[in-house]
Amino acid sequence: MELVAIQLNAGADWPANQARLEGLLHQLPPGRPLLVQLPENAVVFGNREAARRWAEPLGRGPVQETFSRWAREHGVWLVVGAIPTCIEGSDKLHSTCLVYDDQGRRQAHYHKVHLFDVQVADGHGRYQESATYQAGNELCVIDSPFGRLGLSICYDLRFPELYRALRERGAEILMVPAAFTRVTGQAHWLPLLQARAIENQCYVLAAAQVGDHGAGRQTWGHSVILDPWGEIKACLPTGEGLVAAPLEPERLAGIRRQMPVAQHARLTAVWRDNP
Repeated sequence: MELVAIQLNAGADWPANQARLEGLLHQLPPGRPLLVQLPENAVVFGNREAARRWAEPLGRGPVQETFSRWAREHGVWLVVGAIPTCIEGSDKLHSTCLVYDDQGRRQAHYHKVHLFDVQVADGHGRYQESATYQAGNELCVIDSPFGRLGLSICYDLRFPELYRALRERGAEILMVPAAFTRVTGQAHWLPLLQARAIENQCYVLAAAQVGDHGAGRQTWGHSVILDPWGEIKACLPTGEGLVAAPLEPERLAGIRRQMPVAQHARLTAVWRDNP
């Protein structure tokens, strides 16, 4: 079993992004099974109007049909980092992670819980996802041949309580597709990912956007795969491409057995008993 993260420099045109992704998928390792993750904003990036143009109702539309076909044709489990999906009766969208099995069937979805409304010292400056998107309110952990997958998206990474909740629901591999800015990524991307891996004793699969996207937006790249000890198993600092690393369930089980932090955690119980 292998984990694969695909790094992309997406723009505002889905057909162009689709062509690049198809080329990258043809570079997948030959062995199977593979768990393949695309980054956040895999359909379109950096353009609010484009997001609305290409948004689809969950479970319907040619964009989602393309992802289903790719999973089936390549025989992989495909995690689509985040795409815009419509909300019935609202002019807002969800930023939605989709999981397809190797038969092209959608097995799960997750709507991004934490929206990126911040000021960054870069060429873009003010980021306000809430102008376009509505936050989700449900966690998602699903079974797969690779283990239990805990879904998240980008800015979620800064909220450790979300990942603790995923671990408590049985997560073994944390999915963190992202589009971290160059400024925040250089400062915080890897330390945050390693913290989430170490404190939850999980593999972390983090596919990222990379490079210049126009309008002053630059992303950090550094797609990475971490093991449950926080060790970097593979990383792609710059440029489009992919990274792959083997999944070792016995290593995960050994780390959890030797240092059973989940069983030792006391604060939740203390707070519950002493309000």
